[in-house]
Amino acid sequence: DNFYVDDFARFTTLDSKDKTAAVANSMTYLTKKGMSSKEIYDDSFVRPVTFWIVGDFDKPSGRQLLYDAIKHQKSSNNIRISMINNPSEDPNSQNTLVAKAIWAALQTQTSNNAKNFITKMAKEEIAKAVEAGADILEFAVGGMDINIFKEAFESPKVDFILSHAIYCRDVLKLKKGQRAVISNGRIIGPLEDGEMFNQDDFHLLENIILKTSGQKIKSQIQQLGFEEDLASDLVMKVDALLSAQPKGEARIEYHFFEERYSAVKLRPKEGETYFDVVAIVDPVTRDAQRLAPLLLVLNQLINMNLRVFMNCQSKLSDMPLKSFYRYVLEPEISFTADNNFAPAPIAKFLDMPQSPLFTLNLNTPESWMVESVRTPYDLDNIYLEEVDNVVAAEYELEYLLLEGHCYDITTGQPPRGLQFTLGTSTSPIIVDTIVMANLGYFQLKANPGAWTLRLRKGRSEDIYRIYSHDGTDSPPEASEVIVVLNNFKSKIIKVKVQKKIDMMNEDLLSDGTSENESGFWESLKWGFTGGQKNEDAKQDKDDVLNIFSVASGHLYERFLRIMMLSVLKHTKTPLKFWFLKNYLSPTFKEFIPYMAEKYNFQYELVQYKWPRWLHQQTEKQRIIWGYKILFLDVLFPLAVDKILFVDADQIVRTDLKELRDFNLDGAPYGYTPFCDSRREMDGYRFWKSGYWASHLAGRKYHISALYVVDLKKFRKIAAGDRLRGQYQGLSQDPNSLSNLDQDLPNNMIHQVPIKSLPQEWLGGETWCDDSSKRRAKTIDLCNNPMTKEPKLQAAMRIVPEWQDYDQEIKLLQGLFQKEKETGTPAK
Repeated sequence: DNFYVDDFARFTTLDSKDKTAAVANSMTYLTKKGMSSKEIYDDSFVRPVTFWIVGDFDKPSGRQLLYDAIKHQKSSNNIRISMINNPSEDPNSQNTLVAKAIWAALQTQTSNNAKNFITKMAKEEIAKAVEAGADILEFAVGGMDINIFKEAFESPKVDFILSHAIYCRDVLKLKKGQRAVISNGRIIGPLEDGEMFNQDDFHLLENIILKTSGQKIKSQIQQLGFEEDLASDLVMKVDALLSAQPKGEARIEYHFFEERYSAVKLRPKEGETYFDVVAIVDPVTRDAQRLAPLLLVLNQLINMNLRVFMNCQSKLSDMPLKSFYRYVLEPEISFTADNNFAPAPIAKFLDMPQSPLFTLNLNTPESWMVESVRTPYDLDNIYLEEVDNVVAAEYELEYLLLEGHCYDITTGQPPRGLQFTLGTSTSPIIVDTIVMANLGYFQLKANPGAWTLRLRKGRSEDIYRIYSHDGTDSPPEASEVIVVLNNFKSKIIKVKVQKKIDMMNEDLLSDGTSENESGFWESLKWGFTGGQKNEDAKQDKDDVLNIFSVASGHLYERFLRIMMLSVLKHTKTPLKFWFLKNYLSPTFKEFIPYMAEKYNFQYELVQYKWPRWLHQQTEKQRIIWGYKILFLDVLFPLAVDKILFVDADQIVRTDLKELRDFNLDGAPYGYTPFCDSRREMDGYRFWKSGYWASHLAGRKYHISALYVVDLKKFRKIAAGDRLRGQYQGLSQDPNSLSNLDQDLPNNMIHQVPIKSLPQEWLGGETWCDDSSKRRAKTIDLCNNPMTKEPKLQAAMRIVPEWQDYDQEIKLLQGLFQKEKETGTPAK
């Protein structure tokens, strides 16, 4: 009884668990002293290590793996071996001669006879002779029952091979012909073509299994008195189950000697079974903020005896907590009286101090992209003394992230610059992304449903092919990778790619990387865009001036609108503004389409989730600084050759087309150095002494208020990956990168060169003398550390045209509000 393995039609109806059970129950094993099975009595020895050898035994690589396993077995009585055939081609009676011979011997012969015959079949010269037409019976060993073997071998049925093949595909996730070794449920593989797994490897694997679990499980099962074969099966199955469990810390019973003054206690309901819960926290840490609401919700769900011990630090130089925290977590789904869902859960902050200036921020799961959708308030600057009622804000889960890591199997390195697209059957390209060199990381915005991941048409698809993938919902060899998002947890996949044979010497980021530019980032409806129809990307590249900026809070959004207007007033070149969507207010996002229509410019709101593996910043301002420099290579489509960053609080007085066309002399970006003409500020020029003076070695320290990036060059030299790598090291020290967005590129000036722009590109009263203001092409309203003058007041005083721009924008906002209220265009 081969448990459906000999009946392919029935085997295909089984689920993965039952397929594994059927294969396991049908196995006949080779051992050192012969062969073990449920029908044949063995030598009364429990073998704690089981090897299933997976491969195409009609190919040299599969036979070699089997032969090495059998050779190792000669030196060990702890192992038993069986085989799973994974054919490279659709099996028939003619192309599976060796596999059929092995199977026939296992089914019909006894002990040493079968083992000796299979060892012969695994030898290359004999297998070649059989394939060349030699009579299989020429290689029979002494004592074999020839007639019954011949009958089994000559049977036209290949159901067992078909069953093994589908098991390899559906359960083991192997491609056709791939090899693997399965030891007590652990899959070692797939083994790459040409990869050796020899006797030494089998010896090492056996020792690992024995020492970690096999010997212990064997000793326990032997005490139960099972027959030897059943006992060996039980060792294999128990070890497989235990090894599949996540490893956790062992429970430690600890008795507290004193809890009268150092613990908060919540007693359980009397007369009922309860859980004993002990929490140990430092009460003034972020972890304590998160733990407290979890314990309160848990207390509503179960009957528990709760003790919370305070593990405080004896001395603190500074208050570690600078925030109020609420965890939005409900103990159960709630309904209204008419059986509808109750309103969404909310976070309430009550009895808050009135005088501090607050910022509202969210901590969300890593795979969520959440945005504020409704609030009239400036969530970056909440001053409760000036609020008449409640400050309310509504947030929305906008996207779920699909994350992944990609590697080239030939080099073992990430294929930086490789592009993936994500779409559906009806819309093949909805979002797309670029692979980083850092860990081969990529991310794509999606929503619940089934998605197809593909290499993007163009150089990515021309040079590479998808070799295999893991964590997906399609067979591993499928070139179109299906990914199903069916819950709110993180979905992280692994993709291996390989260069095509005729493309081995091609560089993905060579000068030909105009990756189907006319279609790149067809995610317009996914990253909110306006004012543009699909036009030729080449035209866009040559004629459009791309301006990137970031802002957070109503004040800086006011500055941002004025900066945009100053740019528009000084150029006739078509403009496209790029804004970081993550921190824009609902008010700004509602108004920007109207402004784009009135002033005839294009815009796009771009997003990128800070990767979980990259050191996280906790202050919103530092997060925004990070976005200015760390993700330039992945924020924008490849069709954009150059991007200009202009700070929100800047006033432009010239045509920025001149800066876009400025020759960077091969550098990936150009920055303006800090002015040094206002002498009274010398005491604040920290870069003139200490670390910075030594590091820069006579070079200028550059300001990040205005810069131009040659994105083509930036990606080609992996500047983004280098900057992220340096950031990861430096940011662990809280005293490093105090001005993240400008300290990082200045620190990396030796690895990622900076082209110094002429000084007149950035003027400002703080660092430049009064005479330079007349020549300045842009005015930067940076903070003055000496006078600490409020920025709004400084803008009105320093830049005469600022108030005119401000009034023009206010007039436009008034028209917008009137049209919104009346539903008709205002005149």
